Amino acid sequence: MTQSQAKAPQALLAWYEAMGVDEAIGDVPIDRFAPLLLVSSPHVARPERRPSAQSPAQPAVPAARPGDAATLQALQEMVASFEDCALKRTAKTLCFARGSETAKIMLIGEAPGRDEDLQGKPFVGRAGQLLDRMLAAIGLGESQVYITNTVYWRPPGNRTPTPQEVAACAPFLARQIELLNPGILVLLGGAAAKNILGVSEGIMRLRGKWLNYDCGGRSVATLATLHPAYLLRKPEEKRYAWRDLLMVKVALEQQ
Repeated sequence: MTQSQAKAPQALLAWYEAMGVDEAIGDVPIDRFAPLLLVSSPHVARPERRPSAQSPAQPAVPAARPGDAATLQALQEMVASFEDCALKRTAKTLCFARGSETAKIMLIGEAPGRDEDLQGKPFVGRAGQLLDRMLAAIGLGESQVYITNTVYWRPPGNRTPTPQEVAACAPFLARQIELLNPGILVLLGGAAAKNILGVSEGIMRLRGKWLNYDCGGRSVATLATLHPAYLLRKPEEKRYAWRDLLMVKVALEQQ
């Protein structure tokens, strides 16, 4: 084996890392272009399909209706069978939520990361561990909160979810909030705040003040704050998050 041949695998791995590929999602590689090439090939004869009385056309599968879910468990099962979000095809597991289904406070981030994809729970990586410590500082444990994201599957390479991916999950998230019926909604980061509240302001303009989210005919007190992942990169900004947490603590004591 020549020296260049020996270095080739290392160069390929380095390229994978640069492109955001940090794990294998299957044991066997799949050529996903093969079916497309087969269909588009001009040399493949396409038999004409004619209706048959013996084999009637199958009715279209109705789209998922989150409003039909009467419980959070039923909604999770509905999301697990949902196929119209492209993220599901590249993620390992569904990250629906963690925490208590009777919690008074609900926290929503942007998207699962690598650790979340492996464990099937939101906010279990470094950012999640920081979030747990932040909540513990105001006397809250996992049994007292409910945590989820704006999308339920990890985007490849931890990229930002596209508007289409967020929109695909949005009806389920709205029903999730409605079923939990929290007294307080905390939005972690600018992306979650913008997507849920439908605003354009940045997180520094949104944080530190109570906003409202309309849910099932009632208004939920909502607070936007800095995402724990951002605080890991900018620890000097933790003072702002602490002020927001103190607001949450006071609000919970008044409920």
